[in-house]
Amino acid sequence: MDYLTEIESLRRELEQAGYEYYVQDAPTMSDYDYDHKLRRLEELEAAHPEAVTPDSPTQRVGGKALESFAQVEHKVPLESLQDVFDFDEVRAFDQRVRGVVEDASYVVEPKVDGLSVALEYEDGLFVRGATRGDGRVGEDVTENLRTVRSIPLRIPGAPSRLIVRGEVFMPKKVFHALNEERERRGEALFANPRNAAAGSLRQLDPKVAASRKLDILVFNVQWAEGERFRTHLETLDYLSAKGFKVIPHVSCATVEQVTEQIAKVGESREEYQFDIDGAVVKVNDLDQRRRLGSTAKFPRWAAAYKYPPEVKPSRLLDIVVQVGRTGVLTPKAVLEPVRLAGTTVTGATLHNQDFISEKDIRIGDTVLVRKAGEIIPEVLSVVPEKRPEGTAPYFLPALCPVCGAPVERDEDGAHVRCTGAECPAQLLRNLAHFASRDAMDIEGLGIAVVENLVGAGLVKTPGDLYFLQEEDVSKLDRMGKKSAKNLLAAIEKSKEQDLSRLIFAFGIRQVGQKAGKILAARFRTLEALEQATLEELTAVEDVGEITARSVLEWMASPQSKHLMARLREAGVNMTAAEQGSDRRFEGMTFVLTGGLERFTREGASEMIEARGGKASGSVSKKTTYVVAGEGAGSKLRKAQELGIPVLTEAEFLAMLE
Repeated sequence: MDYLTEIESLRRELEQAGYEYYVQDAPTMSDYDYDHKLRRLEELEAAHPEAVTPDSPTQRVGGKALESFAQVEHKVPLESLQDVFDFDEVRAFDQRVRGVVEDASYVVEPKVDGLSVALEYEDGLFVRGATRGDGRVGEDVTENLRTVRSIPLRIPGAPSRLIVRGEVFMPKKVFHALNEERERRGEALFANPRNAAAGSLRQLDPKVAASRKLDILVFNVQWAEGERFRTHLETLDYLSAKGFKVIPHVSCATVEQVTEQIAKVGESREEYQFDIDGAVVKVNDLDQRRRLGSTAKFPRWAAAYKYPPEVKPSRLLDIVVQVGRTGVLTPKAVLEPVRLAGTTVTGATLHNQDFISEKDIRIGDTVLVRKAGEIIPEVLSVVPEKRPEGTAPYFLPALCPVCGAPVERDEDGAHVRCTGAECPAQLLRNLAHFASRDAMDIEGLGIAVVENLVGAGLVKTPGDLYFLQEEDVSKLDRMGKKSAKNLLAAIEKSKEQDLSRLIFAFGIRQVGQKAGKILAARFRTLEALEQATLEELTAVEDVGEITARSVLEWMASPQSKHLMARLREAGVNMTAAEQGSDRRFEGMTFVLTGGLERFTREGASEMIEARGGKASGSVSKKTTYVVAGEGAGSKLRKAQELGIPVLTEAEFLAMLE
């Protein structure tokens, strides 16, 4: 079999397997076989790059990161719908429709709470995808939409031009898994699946979008060159036959059937794999739609029924405080069980002290509860007349309930945080950060290995990493002697890292990678930094009072002192590297933009800093040079507007040499 025949055969098999898995939810190929065939296809395409096509399954992984999204003018506007909030308004909508077309029938669909997009195909190939935007102009998110596995990249037998509309969403189980991972990494949580889907689809790096496992349901034919349809149901059948994942739908002859179906959709919302925020009612006959037309804002042939949020009373039995992996203290309400949106709720977040004080929430109160976005239970208010005697205002504890270290309130927010450097609640996050590439760069010490070490009780502080024994590590799940030896070698190697990396690895609030380098360059040793005063810290360029106080408080903590002593005992380097004699970029600020062929951004930044310069992420009047690679966008335009010199990569390389 020649390579072109094998490539085409693999593509057909993988496309069919993907359709069965992502669209029909009925896979026939095992994950192992799929991965094996995909790897073979990747090998063949790597050996024969001229054979790569835009519709190949290998092109779903995400290409090069973008600087910004281009605008797209929609050939057919993506209209929004008029909302109705009760069945009387549904009946009024029906009367308006029947005032123009007496024999109207309807289609009822769940209203997916996601992000509306238009998908464009030319001669059967997916060529562009755009967000709704204002309905007339959206953003080109083609590369991110290619990563959505249920979107066909090629449609056999399609018209010369086809535009369809759908709703991109994040499945509920993916949403919960993503938030669990973000919490583990100490990142802000997404409020609901819609926000998560919108944020994922608007990532400038398609690889990030690919990792978010988005899905889509298609619900409308916007344009189909040469095709003629009589009803909306015909268009949905057409879309399904072309390989799209189509919105669930039910045909209704009367308004009574419409209201019954709306009620059924609402009752079964928990059964959907996606979030809904209503039900959509559409006139089925397309000619009748044309006769009904549209207002300046909405089509007259459709309406969106919005379900009222379910609110119920419950008694607040207790308030428990959880310490997250970033050290934030979060109060949680313990509630008498109450049924909401199809599930039993026994707890709800109380957010922070400001939230509790503002609503005067006390243990023993009767509170009104609902599900925010139909997902997260929240307390709306207190029922004052049901407050029992003897209740007292609630305040978060002054000491961390996990480790006993003092807590402090964020200078710029409502969060209260534990200040303990060795707090067990923050251990996973602290270890993962300590070992990360920009900190101590311990190869092989990812979050899974960290969880393994902590679960076995081998590590209770980052300092314990340097006292691990090969015999103990090799007994862990999925480790073995060779993996243990490699991990311990990487940990040993990290002892030689520069002081700047160690300062960053500590995870001191307000002290990022850049501040770590500045502090290391100024104080030269960790001992000197420990002894620094507020005046000495604030005298350092780019170190403000908030950062300085964070450093002082961290250094003064008993847990921090124990950690530093442990690291000294292990022989970890606590001295800054001597500055090189090459200071040619002293006093200069560089901004890197676009794709560089010879360097990564991190590599180029390190070379600038090694020569005494500064690498910045934004263009300002203080910028000395902008280095512009392929695809440079807004930063290049701003540099040109400000008259800042722009270097090509070759010119930058010449300056380095």
